This record gives sequence, structure tokens and C-alpha cells, in this order.
Amino acid sequence: MFQNFTSLFDLMDAFPDEQSCVDHVRAFRWRDGEFCPHCGSTKVYHFSDRKTFKCGDCRDRFSIKVGTIFEDTKLPLRKWFMAIWLITNHPKGIASTTLAKDLKVTQKTAWFVLHRIRHAARTGSFNAPLKGTVEADTTFVGGKEKNKHANKKIPRSQGGRNKAVVLGFVSREGELRASHVADDSVATLHEQVRGNVEQGSKLMTDRDAAFSMLASEYVHAAVNHGEGEYVRDDAHTNTIESVWALLKRQIYGIHHWVSAKHLNRYVSEMTWRFNRRGMKTTGRMNDLFTCVEGRLTYKVLIS
Repeated sequence: MFQNFTSLFDLMDAFPDEQSCVDHVRAFRWRDGEFCPHCGSTKVYHFSDRKTFKCGDCRDRFSIKVGTIFEDTKLPLRKWFMAIWLITNHPKGIASTTLAKDLKVTQKTAWFVLHRIRHAARTGSFNAPLKGTVEADTTFVGGKEKNKHANKKIPRSQGGRNKAVVLGFVSREGELRASHVADDSVATLHEQVRGNVEQGSKLMTDRDAAFSMLASEYVHAAVNHGEGEYVRDDAHTNTIESVWALLKRQIYGIHHWVSAKHLNRYVSEMTWRFNRRGMKTTGRMNDLFTCVEGRLTYKVLIS
């Protein structure tokens, strides 16, 4: 386990060499017992180099990094640990250009490292729907039409019609779920609400007609932003609006631009950090280390 630390300097003191990093990944990955990443066998032989192992059943030799986000990496694990500390503890993440300078690697390498870490921090599945009082809202991500080059403008386009749609739900008790969705149609919004919010819960939204149509399934309350109404008793969407402010500052302030293709990865990164905002530095890093299973190749990432 990590010792407590509050800075990148403390992290490097905790992991002075590559072997200490290997031992730490091993401690987390095999916290429930040793296993072969190829066949799942628990019959694992150790070698004296302390870095490689061999399966007693399939006979394959492997390192502790096989089957994780660290597989096939040529970077020292100390640099990976630095990157993990930076992305989990900077409130709005870190840009690949900045990370490249900090780690003394190319921007392309830094970009791939960050996406592998986002792969570990993905929020694709949940155990149970949100309940209690839940705020729901959509936001649009993309440049303003008036700021686009003439040959990239979409005729007669207005509002968010030509932008990517992000839908979010946040429980007043604290958990956030957000994702990039195909559109903001009634069918899409209803499917997402039913999949993420327990029926009978209090649903707080703006005056979007699609949400109002769910009044028979939820205790629905809406505020009319168009008329300057933002709070009425306990009805408001201030929590989810603050989430969107954080997402926009991450995208526009740190990355400046993200493609629609990878937008969901950035949304998942923000969601992961938001849901662990009460944790200390050590806790966030340790929590991410429990999720490192799953190899992400560059070919899959750009396909």
C-alpha cells in the first residue's frame, strides 16, 4: 500500500526505483490471490528476478503488467505513477502537451498514456440505479458556429444541433453519472433516465419537455431557467450545472478541444474524479490501481 503523501515529491520518495513500482502493482493486482493473466490458473511460479512469473498450467511466462493498462509499455512504471498522480489529483486533469514536458516524453506517448489511464477510470457499469433526489440535465460540447471557418460552418445551424450531447445524473447524496449520448431525443433521454434513476425517485430537471413526460414514473419537479427561475423550494439543478461548469473548464481550459470520438473518455475521467472528490491523494491513486485490469492498444484507441 502507499504511504500517505501530499505531493509528487513524496510519491517519488515512496517509489525510488522500478522494482518498488512492480511490487506495488503486484500487491494490488494480486490482493485476492495470484493468477495467470492468460488462463486464470492460480498455480504461479516465481523467478529470482522478482519481475517475471510462469503459469504451472499453460506454461506461459509473464510479467505482472500483462493484461493491464501497463502491458507492452516501454516507459518506466515510475513515469506511469507520476502520470496517475497528476491526472487523479489535478481537479481538471492534465493536457498531453503538459504531461509530455513533465515526463520528458513525446506528446503522442503522453496522449496514449493518459487514454490508458482514462480506460482504467472508465465508468461504464453501475451496480444499482440512483435513488432519492436526482438532478438530470444535458449539456452541449463543441465550438460556436460563429467562430468556425467559413467552409466548416453548417448552414441554418443554431443552438446545440451540431454539437455533441452529454447527459448527466447526479444524486443529491453525491454520486454522478455522465456520458456522451447520440442525441437529445425523447427516446434517448427516456432510456437513459430509466436506466440510471430508480422509478419513484425525485427527478429535478429544467423545463425540457422530454423530462416532463416522465412525470407518471417519477416525482418530477422542474425550474424554468428561461424566466429566471433557478431555485424553487428544493427544486433546482444547481448541482448538475456545477458539474457541467467543471467539464467545460476541463475541456476548454486544459485540453482546448477534444474530438467527439473520444469525448466519452474525457467525460468518464471527470466523472471518476468527481465521485472521489472527498478522498485524499493516496486514496484516489489506490482506487485507480484497483481498476488497472484491461489492456488498451493504440490500434483500438484510434480505430
